[in-house]
Parts: sequence; C-alpha cells; structure tokens
Amino acid sequence: MLLDLDACPDSPFARSTALDLVVRPAWSVLVPFFNERDLLARTIGSLAVQSRAARLILIDNASTDDSAAIARATCDRLGLDYLLITESRPGKVQALKTGLRWVRTPFVATCDADTFYPPEYLAAAEALLEQDGCVVAGAYYAKAQADAKTRRKLGAKICSAARMLPRQCHTGGAGQAFRADALRKAGGFDADLWGFVLEDHEVIHRMMKLGQTRYSQDLWCAPSPRERDRASIRWTLVERLMYSALAPWAGDWFFYDFLASRLRSRRLVSQSIRERAFQLTSNESRAGRTMSAATSLVCG
Repeated sequence: MLLDLDACPDSPFARSTALDLVVRPAWSVLVPFFNERDLLARTIGSLAVQSRAARLILIDNASTDDSAAIARATCDRLGLDYLLITESRPGKVQALKTGLRWVRTPFVATCDADTFYPPEYLAAAEALLEQDGCVVAGAYYAKAQADAKTRRKLGAKICSAARMLPRQCHTGGAGQAFRADALRKAGGFDADLWGFVLEDHEVIHRMMKLGQTRYSQDLWCAPSPRERDRASIRWTLVERLMYSALAPWAGDWFFYDFLASRLRSRRLVSQSIRERAFQLTSNESRAGRTMSAATSLVCG
C-alpha cells in the first residue's frame, strides 16, 4: 500500500497541510532520483532560491548510495518545505506516480536530479499555465553559463518549433510543468498506462487532449553535461519520423500499438534509464523486490 495523507491525519505532513489551507504554496516540485549523490545537492540548491514558493517532493527510487541522506541534509540546511519518500519499485514512472499522490497544489513541476533551475523557473512556468487553455509549460535547455543572447536564440527556436508542430512534445521531463488537476484528469504517471522510456512524450500526448503545451523564452533549465555512457534509450530515426507524422492525428495508435511494441522488444522499460555506468546498480535486485509497503517518508 502507498502511504496516503488522508489516512495519516496525525503525521507532521498532514498537520502542515492543514495549515496550508491558508498559506499553501502554489507549487509542488517532484524530484525523482536514483544514485545522484554528486549533483542532487546542486539541483536542490537551485530550487531553494525560486522566486515562487514551492514544496519539494523528493522521491528516492531505492538508491544504493547516500543520495537520500544528502537530500535530507541539504533540505534541512536550507530550511526547505520538503517531503522525502522512498519508492522501492524501480522506474521513473513509479517514482513520479508516488510523488504525485502527495501533491496538494494547483501547479506541479517534474525536475531531474541532475539539472540546474534558474530562480525565475517556476514563475515563468506559472505565467504560461495561467493562460487560457494552457495545461503544460515546457522549458528549453541551455547551459547554465549561457548568456542572455544565447538563451534568447534557443528560446526562439523552441517557440518556433512549437508553432509549426503544436501537437508534439518539444522538451523532456526535466523541463515540464503542469496544472495538477489536468495532469490527474489525464491519468497522471502510471506504469499501467505507460511503463516504458519516453514517458515525458507519452504524458504530453495525453495532456494535449485537455489543452495546450506552451513555451517561452523565459522558461529554461540546464541539464547536466555529463556523458550518457550507456546504450541509447531513445527512439530510432524511424520512430521519430513516425511521431512527427502521426502524433497530431493518430497519437493513440502511435504510442500504444506501434511504439510500445517496439520499446518492449528492446526491453526499454521505465527503469532502463537507470542503467548508466556512472551509477551504482549492484543492488538493483534489492530495489525491485516485492514489498507489502512500497513507500516510506520523511517530512521537513
């Protein structure tokens, strides 16, 4: 069973949520992580100085290093409003599903544990999400040290692409923010709906049935430049071309009949993204074992 706020009325998080009826922040930020000890504190630090108040929901996907201890220590040191959850079932989709259950705010962002977010990130996303018809805000990627001129060019590029191909996803999960009610209505994150890689594109496909994804030159983030030293977990050229051609008209068929079968044959399930040489995976079997209670939490 997953921990349920409504079933734990005496927990510190439940009591703080009652107070939130008056002072609840507008944002929750989901940060799933697996063996991210080297970069997690940097990411949390960038989220700590956002101009919009947010509750951090950090989901430890059964790390085998001390990432969780680092997350807790960093949040405590910075005095953050946070929730630290352990989700033992492997895979980013499972981690995001667990985190979303604890969201009590109108907006929710999914952030990667190895990504830098500028101070106005949530404010820029909120400006888009408050527009009529917008249910997803998408960020473009830039280097953290990029100057304003470079960022403007990158922002103009993604905005142009979105105008030409408005029914496609143009950014990854590190740069997505949602209206929480629309995300839940679309089915949220659920391995029963989609348990493969490319979950960031599939969830946008479902969200597009409820509204629009919008981008702006002000909304950007900076993923880690580290080498992705493992076999590709991305789609092939044929799959990319098929997505471009079919997403606006036959998206359900593309994802659930065509792409799902191909990813399944290549064993590119959600947890495949964790198989990188810079991460410790010797205890992967421990993370995937069956447990009667799949989550535990620490509240800040």
